Amino acid sequence: MKDESGEGVLTPELLLHAYSIGIFPMAEHRNDPEIFWVDPKRRGILPLHGFHISRSLARRMRKPDLSATLNQDFDAVLDACADRAETWINDEISSLYRQLFDIGRCHSIEIHSDGTLIGGVYGVALGAAFFGESMFSHQRDGSKIALACLTKHLRDSGFSLFDTQFVTPHLLSLGAEEIPRAVYHQRLEDALTRPANIHAIPLVQPQDVMQRMTQTS
Repeated sequence: MKDESGEGVLTPELLLHAYSIGIFPMAEHRNDPEIFWVDPKRRGILPLHGFHISRSLARRMRKPDLSATLNQDFDAVLDACADRAETWINDEISSLYRQLFDIGRCHSIEIHSDGTLIGGVYGVALGAAFFGESMFSHQRDGSKIALACLTKHLRDSGFSLFDTQFVTPHLLSLGAEEIPRAVYHQRLEDALTRPANIHAIPLVQPQDVMQRMTQTS
């Protein structure tokens, strides 16, 4: 699609199509107006039955001050993910994900401690695939707790693929894996044929994630 100047216009519909064929957008930095498409040779995923919770993380998640919500403060999560020295989230990308949220395709998990937002993660859902976009921590383990709650929720809501795009030491410590592009595309194709609903069940709270994972393993 072109605008009046002949430049390409990135729409929410085009963005969803990109996800469906295995590519995603990035900018070089916050103030760069250009967006480029990425299709890594090796793709990061978080196995829904292989999330690793260390003893220290488990202790933190049992604390009664913590609570998790779904889609209750999407803008705050997106803004926090973009508010860092190096970010690939420019203004256009922010606007697009807010539009995807408005049509029910983008979702966020928010983690609070005594009512204060301390971590979160957001991403895009298509079929039984969830494409994790970004996460943040304002306190220790904030993003890890968000990922633990999200992984458990996706698993129980019928999702079969949790795409993290890349792997980092942070994600590897939680059980993330790297798979070849061809394998990822096969798993994506399968996931897109399956139904899943992120609103199908209530979100499990951090204190219950460990127990629920043990019960359903």
